[in-house]
Amino acid sequence: MGSILVGTASWTDKTLLESGWYPRDVTSAQERLGYYASRFPLVEVDSSYYSPPAENTVSLWRDRTPVGFTFDVKAFSLLTHHPTRPGALYKDLRERIGEAKKNVYLRDLDRDIAEQVWDRFLAALAPLREAGKLGAVLFQFPQWFPIARSNKQYIVECKERCAPVPISVEFRNHTWMSEENQAETLGFLREHEVPYVSVDMPQGYPTSIPPVLAATGGLAVVRFHGHSAKWTSKDIHERFGYLYSEDELRDWAPKLRRLAEDTETTHVLMNNCYRDHAQVNAAQLARLLAHA
Repeated sequence: MGSILVGTASWTDKTLLESGWYPRDVTSAQERLGYYASRFPLVEVDSSYYSPPAENTVSLWRDRTPVGFTFDVKAFSLLTHHPTRPGALYKDLRERIGEAKKNVYLRDLDRDIAEQVWDRFLAALAPLREAGKLGAVLFQFPQWFPIARSNKQYIVECKERCAPVPISVEFRNHTWMSEENQAETLGFLREHEVPYVSVDMPQGYPTSIPPVLAATGGLAVVRFHGHSAKWTSKDIHERFGYLYSEDELRDWAPKLRRLAEDTETTHVLMNNCYRDHAQVNAAQLARLLAHA
């Protein structure tokens, strides 16, 4: 069985800082990341979706964590076909766009600008990659990214651009994992050795993906989004404000261990990021996995 790393999708969420999970004397950014890394071997960087990180910031992440610690980094929104605020772009590229828009999409940009975004985003991750601390770049595609030949080609392009760092792919359009397309989707990902991101999330919504565990590469990724009754809320804390019961997590532990039998490494990330819910559940799940 491959190794299983358990962590959370944030260590700096405002409500987490207010929850009391960090000791009173842990107040600086350096101390918080160090404290987090003393308790979990894995974290997902979510802020990189909203704004690409600077290389000096990434260097600090590297320096503030122990050998063997792993970061998964969420791809910048522009690269996953999400709407992106022009203010989130690099300043010189923002100036080249011209007339201000509320949001821009990758398709709106000149090829040279798009290439610059790709190159700079990946270059900034070099300190983690060179230190062996970069696990994967997570591409979470939007609801309007259905199964299609052109979208498959884009996934392959993302993999090639990020190599040798693996990417992982999470879908929000149900066509990828519908009964009629599920085998095709997983077969495509296996063919190209692109890790599929399995999810636990509310069902019955246009963005819902069934909780299918599948290993399609050397890495498997599972993200737990919770089961909030307010999944459609624009308030991110209402969407993800769900605390798993220990019985729920106990049911997941043997499934995750079986998944790990088919892969070298499995990353399990709690994304129910409200107060200390994710940290509490990640610690519970890690204990359950150790005794499953």
